[in-house]
Amino acid sequence: MEYSELVEIYSALGSTSKRLEKTRIIAFFIRKLSREEIPAGILLLQGKVFPEWSESKLGVASKLVARAISKATGKSLAEIESDWKTTGDLGSTAQNMVRKKRQSTLFSESLSVKKVFATMIKIAGLEGSGSQEQKMQLIAELLTSATPEEARYIVRTLLLDLRIGIGEGAMRDALVWAFFGDSLGLTLQGEEIEIKDREGYNKHADAVQQAYDTSNDFAIVAELCKTKGYSGLLSQDLQPGKPVKVMLSLKVNDAKEGLLRVGQPLEAEYKLDGFRLQLHKKGKEFRLFTRRLEDVTRQFPDVINYLHAVDADSFILDAEAVGYDAKTMKYLPFQSISQRIRRKHQIDEVASRFPVEVNIFDILYLNGESMLHEPFKDRRTILEKIVRQKQRQIVLVRKIVTDSEAKIKEFFAEALDAGTEGLMLKNLDSPYKPGARVGYMVKLKQTMENLDLSIIGAEWGEGKRASWLSSFTLACRDEESNLYEIGKVSTGLKEKDEEGLSFNQMTQLLRPLILSEKGREVTLKPEVVIEVAYEEIQKSPTYSSGFALRFPRVVRLRTEEKGKEDISSLEYIEEMYYSQGEK
Repeated sequence: MEYSELVEIYSALGSTSKRLEKTRIIAFFIRKLSREEIPAGILLLQGKVFPEWSESKLGVASKLVARAISKATGKSLAEIESDWKTTGDLGSTAQNMVRKKRQSTLFSESLSVKKVFATMIKIAGLEGSGSQEQKMQLIAELLTSATPEEARYIVRTLLLDLRIGIGEGAMRDALVWAFFGDSLGLTLQGEEIEIKDREGYNKHADAVQQAYDTSNDFAIVAELCKTKGYSGLLSQDLQPGKPVKVMLSLKVNDAKEGLLRVGQPLEAEYKLDGFRLQLHKKGKEFRLFTRRLEDVTRQFPDVINYLHAVDADSFILDAEAVGYDAKTMKYLPFQSISQRIRRKHQIDEVASRFPVEVNIFDILYLNGESMLHEPFKDRRTILEKIVRQKQRQIVLVRKIVTDSEAKIKEFFAEALDAGTEGLMLKNLDSPYKPGARVGYMVKLKQTMENLDLSIIGAEWGEGKRASWLSSFTLACRDEESNLYEIGKVSTGLKEKDEEGLSFNQMTQLLRPLILSEKGREVTLKPEVVIEVAYEEIQKSPTYSSGFALRFPRVVRLRTEEKGKEDISSLEYIEEMYYSQGEK
């Protein structure tokens, strides 16, 4: 397939905000892919070269791409940076420069999807001395062969900033339409969709979702659809060593609401202020993953040692790693141990300074069998049989089973005294739903729920803060991961690094993510996620979300745990807005 065909799809998707239209465009594209073209076509369609769980990353900085544009087009870096400031999009700048390029080449070939994909994988694999120059040369070669429109999307893909608004829901439905639509009697009526076999459609959509939940790779799901059909989707199962998106919870305001939402009796567990870890074992090999599916096995040799206390040949466990003070043995807040995720060197030393206790609360897989559809109470019983607990190393999260509102309140107070955030309340008969925010698992906290939001813009300060970014523009997301502004924040950051998260530290994090600058204002790639406290959510015509935060305050960084796809949703914020009136 020619890369120009994929570029036409990008353009069509970028020109519509309608979910059904996006799904239709994707479905017709997928139908055209041969089996051999599926991996490259599906991943590039999503603006990726690797699935989320892969350790391989593109790792291309915008400055390097700007140099490659200069080399490919003969334009100076000054010209490119000037245009970049105007467009706010290095992809559009690449398009402009290629359109006007003075430098001709002796040989230029049309680009295929296979060629672009293979080159980007090669770029990602380059390391060591001279690798940056090699990367720049490979990017320049792609751009030299590219049309202006192709150049725009090559650059956006390299920078992981495709800007066409494809969410998981649209990809899932497009796969159903592409591979099963004819047999289900699916037709489009204007902007509506008609499905003759609604029950069959729901069944196939559930199978596609299940296959994606257990693989985290739509390329794998598409290949299953094409080669093995519906039965192939059902055969896709969990594999130790490949991470799964974790199950997420909703929020309740009190014990009474929790009992109504979850059912009676329920299990109440401590809600710990640590970081989510997914624990994998296959034979003698152990792997650890964060909730963002990042492999952090090397950073936690102590946790690997603890896992020998689990009596099983293979497993996937869901857990919270909680830091504690080695002298007082009391739990510590997340930010005190967050650096363990980022640490690449002197790992044993930092592990001794910031020890963690692994609190296991669920099991997804055991000795070759998926546990996803087993009732939660049975999964907990299994954990109690296979985990040899040892305090401050590996334990099962503290819990009670009750149908009493009074006992939940009493346990809640006990949890707060122990230094936790509150409680998790769980339905005893519920399955495990990877990646879903489910109603049969809810959290009960003492305070208004903080929000996790992406930073999408900022302003350079004035006076003594002139070298720092401040006044950070915050964004939430919709179900398709489109971003919506919800306010600005500066309060909560410190003047000095030793005092806590500072303006200087935030500036160092954000500077490589600058997409454009206009005066003091900068636009940023939405990769940095922060937890934000606030006094109240208000309606606001000023921001695209329709809401604003009253007295927002930065609480902590969440980037190690959460990406832009994990930030608070617009639907959730609206729910929080209306729940305020009930208090």
